Amino acid sequence: MSQPVALITGGAKRLGAHLARGLAADGFRVVITYLGSQGAAEALAASIGGRAVRADVSQRADVEALFGSIAEHEGRLDLLVNNVGVYEPTPVADLDPDGWDRQLGPNLNGAFYCCFHARPLMGDSGLIVNLGYAGVDALRANPDATAYQVSKTGLLVLTKSLAAGWAPLRANMISPGQLANSVDLPDDLRCIPAGRAGTLDDILQALRFLRDAAYVTGVNIDVAGGYRLA
Repeated sequence: MSQPVALITGGAKRLGAHLARGLAADGFRVVITYLGSQGAAEALAASIGGRAVRADVSQRADVEALFGSIAEHEGRLDLLVNNVGVYEPTPVADLDPDGWDRQLGPNLNGAFYCCFHARPLMGDSGLIVNLGYAGVDALRANPDATAYQVSKTGLLVLTKSLAAGWAPLRANMISPGQLANSVDLPDDLRCIPAGRAGTLDDILQALRFLRDAAYVTGVNIDVAGGYRLA
């Protein structure tokens, strides 16, 4: 019961899996959720001494069951990382309600469901970290990825609202830029002032900073090498 517990949604692969390994190395018991990647999730959980739970975070019943399981097995939660992010770039002229729901459901609604159920397990010392995208602070049109942008902009507002309304529990956002494994990494990296794509370790470093920075809440950190500054 003295071991800190972290939950990472969508933690079976890619960034979520890397964060899970890093937190486990730091002494956390890590619970990860998965939807379709059962084998990868269970293998990762076994390798780090954690636990994998299937949950569709866009479904309220799944989220309630997930946190009931955490209450039963771990008995506490210290860190929630809302990592799930469905990205389906679609011209807004072709966007339909199904495409909207596929992104708003997990990206925004699911994050709120997780925050809501996490709060009783976290107490005053808990930390919520939501994953955004570089430049989310700036309101600008994005006609090629409107639903995704709306979901992450809403998530930023939620992050700030929770930081203000749920204090002293802390809530922050990390917004990656173009990572080396991004699905739409540009061929020309001159758009990134730092001159390189980001790494998964760059995001883990930011998460560790927020974990230890007890006086930091309600902020968004662009981990993007200057991408989208202009």
